[in-house]
Amino acid sequence: MKQFILDTNVLLYDPQAIFKFQDNAIVIPITVIEEIDRFKKDMNETGRNARTISRILDTLREKGSLAEGVSLAGGGTLRVELCEDHALNDMPRDLRDDKGDNRILAVAVATKRRFAEDPVIFVTKDTNLRIKADAIGLVAEDFESDKVDIQELYAGARNLEVDPDAIDRFYGQGWLEAPWGLLPNEYATLVDTQNPSHTALCRFDAPQGKAVPVRKIPREGIWSIHARNREQQFALDALMDDNVKLVSLVGKAGTGKTLLAIAAGLHKVAEENVYNRLLVSRPVFPLGKDLGFLPGDIEEKLSPWMQPIFDNVELLISGHEAEKRHSKGYKELIAMGLLDIEPLTYIRGRSIPNQYLIVDEAQNLTPHEIKTIVTRAGEGTKIVLTGDPYQIDNPYVDSSSNGLSYLVERMKQERISAHVTLTKGERSELAELAANLL
Repeated sequence: MKQFILDTNVLLYDPQAIFKFQDNAIVIPITVIEEIDRFKKDMNETGRNARTISRILDTLREKGSLAEGVSLAGGGTLRVELCEDHALNDMPRDLRDDKGDNRILAVAVATKRRFAEDPVIFVTKDTNLRIKADAIGLVAEDFESDKVDIQELYAGARNLEVDPDAIDRFYGQGWLEAPWGLLPNEYATLVDTQNPSHTALCRFDAPQGKAVPVRKIPREGIWSIHARNREQQFALDALMDDNVKLVSLVGKAGTGKTLLAIAAGLHKVAEENVYNRLLVSRPVFPLGKDLGFLPGDIEEKLSPWMQPIFDNVELLISGHEAEKRHSKGYKELIAMGLLDIEPLTYIRGRSIPNQYLIVDEAQNLTPHEIKTIVTRAGEGTKIVLTGDPYQIDNPYVDSSSNGLSYLVERMKQERISAHVTLTKGERSELAELAANLL
C-alpha cells in the first residue's frame, strides 16, 4: 500500500482528490486542515472547494476516528496526522521554522520513517515545495488526475495531401469522402500533391461521414469582421454553426479569439435572432479583497476586470453601425436585453437557456469549474470558451491542468463540439512581434 501525503493546494484544486488514489492510504496533515479553514469564507471557487472538503471530512468522521484512519469508498484509507514537535526538530536546520509548509513536510518525513516498507509520496501542486521535498529525500509529485499533455493538445485542424482530382471533385459536388480518420467537426486543408497552391478548406461532418466545405462569410462580414487567415475561417464556421453547441478557441494574444466569438454572437442574437441574448463573461480572480479597495458600487468595481470585453464589443459595434449610418452603443444593447456582460462568479447555480454564452480567459479555470459552467447550459444554448493555456493567472492550474485544455481533450470526439487552435496574430504587427519574441 502506498502512503500519499496531500498538500493543501491539492484539496483546494479538487476537493474530490481523496477519492482518486485507488486503494492506497491518504494522509492529511493537521496543518492542511488549518490552512483550509482560512479559505472557507472566500466567495470564490477556492472558498467553495474549501467548504466542500471540510464537509466531506466531517462526513467521514461518522466512520470512525480520522486520527486512526477511516476507510474510503474506493478501498483506500484516510487519516489526519498531527505534526509532533520532535518531527519538526528532526527536519534539516533550514526547514525547522514553524511554517505551514515545513510542518506539512515534517509529517511526510515522519510517515516515511513510520512506514519504511511502503512507498511514501508527497503530492503538491506547489513547484517550490516539490523541490524542497526532493531536497530532503521525499518522492514528490504533482496532482495529475486531470492533466493533459499540452504539447499533444488536439489542434482541431490539420493539412491533408490529396490527389488533384479529389479537390476538383470536392468543389464540383460540394463534398468528399473522408477516409482520413478525422474527428467530428475537425477542420482540414486539402492540399494538391502536385500543386501546393491548389487547396480547399473543409470540415468533417460526422453524421454524413463526409468532408464538407467551410461556410462562406458574407461580403459585409460578420459584424464587419472578416477572417484574415484560414484558422479564423475555421473558427467562424464553428461559431456560426447552430448544430455545434460547444466551441473552444485556443491561441496566443492577438489571434482574434474573443473578437471573433463576440462578432458571431452579436450576429446570431441581433441579426438572425437565433438566441435570446449574448452573455459574455470571464473569471475575476481578485474578486475578493482587491475589489474591496476599488471605489463605487459592484458594477464600478468590476469594470476594470471586464474592460477587455467592453473594448471588443465597442469595436464591433462602432464598425457595424458605421456601415448602417447610425450609432448604437453597447449600453443600449444591454438595455434592450440583447447583451449582458458579467463576471463568471454570477453564473454559478444558474440555468441558461437559449443564449449565446462566451467565457473568455477560460484557461484560468479548473476542470471542475469548466464542468460547472458547461452544465449551466439550458435548451438551445451555445457555449464558446476562449483562452491561452500558456498565459495563466490562477496559481492552482498550469498549461496542462487547466480546465480549457481538459475540455478540449475530453470533448474532441463529440459531434456537438468543435475546437480550433489559432496561431497567427492579427491584432497588429507590433502585437504579433511581442507575442513571439517577448
